[in-house]
Amino acid sequence: MEFGFEEKDFLACCGSTAFAREMAAIAPFVSFEQAVEAAREIWFNKVDVNGWLEAFAAHPQIGDSKSGNQKSETSAQWSKGEQSTALATATDSTLQELFEWNSRYRKKFGFVFLICASGRSTPEVIAELKKRYPNRPIVEFENAAQEQMKITELRLAKLFTGKDKYPPAGREYSATQATKAEDRVKIIGAHLTAASGAPAIKASQSSVRTRPPITTHVLDVSRGSPGAGIEVRLEMWKGTQPRPLFGEPDSRGWIFQGSSITDNDGRSGHLMSIVDNVEPGIYRISFNTGKYSPSGFFPYVSIVFEIKESQRSEHFHVPIIFSPFSFTTYRGS
Repeated sequence: MEFGFEEKDFLACCGSTAFAREMAAIAPFVSFEQAVEAAREIWFNKVDVNGWLEAFAAHPQIGDSKSGNQKSETSAQWSKGEQSTALATATDSTLQELFEWNSRYRKKFGFVFLICASGRSTPEVIAELKKRYPNRPIVEFENAAQEQMKITELRLAKLFTGKDKYPPAGREYSATQATKAEDRVKIIGAHLTAASGAPAIKASQSSVRTRPPITTHVLDVSRGSPGAGIEVRLEMWKGTQPRPLFGEPDSRGWIFQGSSITDNDGRSGHLMSIVDNVEPGIYRISFNTGKYSPSGFFPYVSIVFEIKESQRSEHFHVPIIFSPFSFTTYRGS
């Protein structure tokens, strides 16, 4: 037996239009389990950062009846049901505390606090919110994506409930089911490069490049959007010392390679020429975050990295997850 659903059904399960489109394209499914496996593959490997943020924005914050971005009445009803335990166990004081922490969380991370709330009381939700609040933005971005997948699985089960007997989803992932957090960080890197058509892993040793070997991308989590209009500068170390020394700055040793301004997707233009083999050495990429966010903590952000001889043909993507008061980076190539 096959179970066919429309794009609007999958959009009610997950507020990402890209996710719903991909799921509808490969439907029908022969079982609930097959649909869940497809959903995980699409969510973690095909939906980009903007799709993740779109899905997050479709959720009301815990304690509210609905979000202005909810995609359908079905989604709104499911959200209400998923929050029923929290609302039933709330008091005036805990609702006020929840509201204050929700507001604090959103101000720091740029998106709603996301948790699979089914069966959770208000005190449990508040405790988890407080526990996650100190996290770095990239860690919390990962947590939100995991919670979204739990909610999606729960809702997929609801789609199948009327057609066959399947247990409720939204369960905790076992060690064999869940991708490890450090691997998910690499997946986020893949999302940051996906829109340009770049492979998530290093480029083939034998392929001819179609873009510069060093690229970057900025995600502003304080706004929940790509960091557009940020000046970016790339330099290479050519000083008298073999490498720059910590605590001994030598501005004359850095040679300008190129500069650009991030576009509406947070991506820089060409910072250097397209070459098959990049010159090994130490590079510095700098972001004019002070001009982008004058009231923020960072006048600018610089990241120094080394490309070794054995890495001449690889691609290096240096994205940053940024807010006015925190940033983190990782290699996303």
